[in-house]
Amino acid sequence: MEKKNAIITGADGGMGREITLALAEAGYHVIMLCYSAQMGEDCIRELRKKTDRGEMEVMQVDLSSMKSVEQVADQIIARGKPINLLMNNAGMLARQLVRTEDGFEKTVAVNYVAPYFLTRKLLPLMHCGSRVVSMISCSYVKGKLGPHFFSHGKEGEFSRIPVYSNTKLALWYFTSELARRVRNRGILVNAADPGIVSTEIIRMHKWFDVLTDHIYRPFIRTPRQGADMAIRLLLDPDFQQVSGGVFHSGRQKKVRRKFSRPEKMLALWNETENRLKQMGHVLLD
Repeated sequence: MEKKNAIITGADGGMGREITLALAEAGYHVIMLCYSAQMGEDCIRELRKKTDRGEMEVMQVDLSSMKSVEQVADQIIARGKPINLLMNNAGMLARQLVRTEDGFEKTVAVNYVAPYFLTRKLLPLMHCGSRVVSMISCSYVKGKLGPHFFSHGKEGEFSRIPVYSNTKLALWYFTSELARRVRNRGILVNAADPGIVSTEIIRMHKWFDVLTDHIYRPFIRTPRQGADMAIRLLLDPDFQQVSGGVFHSGRQKKVRRKFSRPEKMLALWNETENRLKQMGHVLLD
């Protein structure tokens, strides 16, 4: 029997490690997409102390570069093996405005454009029963997408938290629109909200952060707790019939109407596709 295949971005991060471990434990061949190949290999060595099941391999990718995303996707496509699970887990929060080689604000590139592009590239390898899960954030409800989203992350002066929120709203729009488009193919597409998790992203560097950390630390989840919803969406039979939702703590969350407008989702989809095509990237469904 051919082993089932799973792909996860940011596999060597806090929640990424937990998801990778769960997928390996479930017997999957896990392709770990990591910025640093060395850190990915170190991660495998640590995870092998916890499980001898499944297979894990590292593929290096820079998610801020669409050329790098396309290269790793083409390598996976060349193998011709079906993809059972795709976990868009990687995320970042830039502290200042940085534009990538493609002209995208860096947080936008990593948190939104890369998962859009990677998922679109890999869709032909997916089939009825395949699952796609994207890690969003409760902060998406603070998001607002303006005309300078791709190049600046937000309108006006750069501010990291609003930019991060905007990318998570964009990722939710993509998740919802993709779920609609592939529903007839039996591919399940959902978003996981991990809550506030103790990862590198929430570490701040301003004078008030020590007090904030002291007040909120008891409510911050561990990486395993934060990863739990994504793991369930990927593996749990209870979620093999649901698609197009946001899930948190085992339940589907109600999405406010202002974040469920099909015309906004379609507009963002088309603009993203057009930008990638203008850069010479090939997209298939």
